[in-house]
Amino acid sequence: MYMPFSLEVVPSIARPSALRRQYASAHSVYCLALFLCCALFLGGALAAAADAPAAQGWLEASLDPDTRAELALGAMTLDEKFSLLDGYFGTPSVSSGYVPPSAARSASAGYVPGIERLGIPPQWATDAGIGVASQRNAGSVRERTVLPSGLATAATWDPELAFRGGAMIGSEARASGFNVMLAGGVNLLREPRNGRNFEYAGEDPLLAASMVAAQVRGIQSNHIISTIKHYALNDQETGRARLNVQIEQGQARQSDLLAFEIAIERAEPGAIMCAYNRVDGVYAFENPWLLSEVLKGDWHYPGYVMSDWGAVHSSIAAANAGLDQESAGLPFDRLQYFRDPLRQATESGAVTPARLDDMVRRILRSLFASGVVDHPVVEVPIDFTADAAVTQADAEASIVLLRNQGGLLPLGPRYARIAVIGAHADVGVLSGGGSAQVYPVGGAAVPDPSGGEFPRPIVYDPSAPLAAIATRLPSSNVRYASGADPLAAARLAAQSELVVLFAQQWTAESQDASLSLTDGQDELIEAVAHANPHIVVVLETGGPVLMPWLKQVGAVLEAWYPGSRGGEAIARVLFGEVDAGGRLPVSFPRSEAQLPRPQLDGLHVARNQPFDVHYEEGAAVGYKWYDRQALEPLFPFGFGLSYGRVRYSALKATLVGTALSVEFDVHNAAQRSVSDTPQVYVASSSGAFEAPKRLAGWKRLLLAPGASTHVQLTVDPRLLASWDAERGWVIAPGRYVLLLAESSRLIRARVDFNVPKEARLAVR
Repeated sequence: MYMPFSLEVVPSIARPSALRRQYASAHSVYCLALFLCCALFLGGALAAAADAPAAQGWLEASLDPDTRAELALGAMTLDEKFSLLDGYFGTPSVSSGYVPPSAARSASAGYVPGIERLGIPPQWATDAGIGVASQRNAGSVRERTVLPSGLATAATWDPELAFRGGAMIGSEARASGFNVMLAGGVNLLREPRNGRNFEYAGEDPLLAASMVAAQVRGIQSNHIISTIKHYALNDQETGRARLNVQIEQGQARQSDLLAFEIAIERAEPGAIMCAYNRVDGVYAFENPWLLSEVLKGDWHYPGYVMSDWGAVHSSIAAANAGLDQESAGLPFDRLQYFRDPLRQATESGAVTPARLDDMVRRILRSLFASGVVDHPVVEVPIDFTADAAVTQADAEASIVLLRNQGGLLPLGPRYARIAVIGAHADVGVLSGGGSAQVYPVGGAAVPDPSGGEFPRPIVYDPSAPLAAIATRLPSSNVRYASGADPLAAARLAAQSELVVLFAQQWTAESQDASLSLTDGQDELIEAVAHANPHIVVVLETGGPVLMPWLKQVGAVLEAWYPGSRGGEAIARVLFGEVDAGGRLPVSFPRSEAQLPRPQLDGLHVARNQPFDVHYEEGAAVGYKWYDRQALEPLFPFGFGLSYGRVRYSALKATLVGTALSVEFDVHNAAQRSVSDTPQVYVASSSGAFEAPKRLAGWKRLLLAPGASTHVQLTVDPRLLASWDAERGWVIAPGRYVLLLAESSRLIRARVDFNVPKEARLAVR
């Protein structure tokens, strides 16, 4: 150490007493200086320790997420804990004057502040399952790659494609600066008029769970959080915040909740988003049975439960039931319930410190488990060309060939004069509206003149079927008519050898749709078909539609909302460059009279009046309802034609304990490659199920000409079981039948197997 004085050295024989006095004085000064330096050093160290913990063990990536969450929780102040429980809308609202915190990403769905002192980043959230959405009132929007609708992806019956699509949109979310993606809609398609069906994955719990789980795993492979939503029984948009779903709990466990259960097991999502509606009289976000007993109890879900935007109405009831985060309290909820009201509730003891810590711990755990903390998001350029190839592959595999009279498809150069009619096919393809709206690269192909309130605008992705068709027919005369004038369209059809007519149905969040095509399109199709029977109808819809003209047309393709490369994908299927391999993830009814609720509940209820929706069909959703009621749908679940046929053989079922394995062979005798999806259903001879049969497995195949393959599947034991309130999942003894099928109605082979004694399945 530097000593700020000098010491004269004197021989010991000279003036000994004076020397000792001089040395003693110098030593005292040295000690005092040393003491002051140490005090200053220790004081600074203590002050620094107060600002930042010396050992931030929670930032050690080798530790498991539970340990890291516990360590971080122990280092947090009370204010820091509360900061993770309350979020903001990330986009300004002109109508309300709301301005988000300056740290929020522009045009984002949500923002939760981070804790810089502890290395916990903010949460920047974006909608949704179709791609990186921009909020419509942001002033400027991000242009991003658009996946086909969720229902279209479900129609591929291919979890690998779903994973690739999820990985793609997750990478674009990350590259756009977002680390939470509000994707993963697994609500069953109970109500075919539901405006959000296009976001979901169909009517069967196993299919929906498998497809959504694969997408969520793809999203989270980018070290960001994905949700699974909307928990639970949020199956229509009419009165979604006022309706009360009434269903027997066991029936819910075998249908909608089974879809959530399997999806959560397979995907391990960081968050679960609650629904708006009530279930058995209690809001979903403050429903102890849904959140504490089932989700966090029976299923042992370790992540956090977030609210939907504007869905929270309480602090104490919500927190104690199991809601962990009010994700956008401002400006959507009446109060910021998880800010001052929740703090007051913890001070009064109405919400315990243990529950508060549990809420925070769950959020922290998901941030660590997903990699959000260890891999901070950074905005980087996006390879839109590569991403467009992913969405095109998804779209091609999703298109369902519903009718093909006389082998009208695939098309070829034999037609010299072709008419393309309707649905803005000259410039683009339709997409669904609402919070899931992704604004496509290149901008909207058709301006929405209304601008409009939410859920508008209506957006067309700029991928023109007309150009894609014309490119494949360079020697043909391909002409277009908008269809606005049915007589002009019919005249063009009469002058043509073939007509490709595009029909559309726009659906969106916050409103439900009719099953009938709007704007006189049914009449347009009939007029054109009368003028020329060689007509292919291509449907761009959010779900099932009625087809009063079906027998008048030669072919029908269901293209859903096909995304950024939709026009090209449609053309490749029309011309047979890829096989028509999509299969319906939803039954198409012949009429609304076939539905469990022919009239949509809530249509004639006063705007602010709560109402009940009775799910009298219980777990018999979709094809199970048609089977149970002996109704013949227009097109059954699982249906879809290919450009070739395959043969099934050698079906075998082996039951060991509760593990059912299935084997069979598939052979393609055609002279072209064929896409096929053999489906396995299981039926109980004793009537133990809610319906005659349940989907138990499937395999998407692409077979070369003359090729054969051997397929092996394992059936989830829950698909043989029923839910008992006292005993959980129980498989009843008796005879069962395994069915190998092309759809829920076209059975190709069957084999019996026996369950010798009752079996109880362990609850996760």
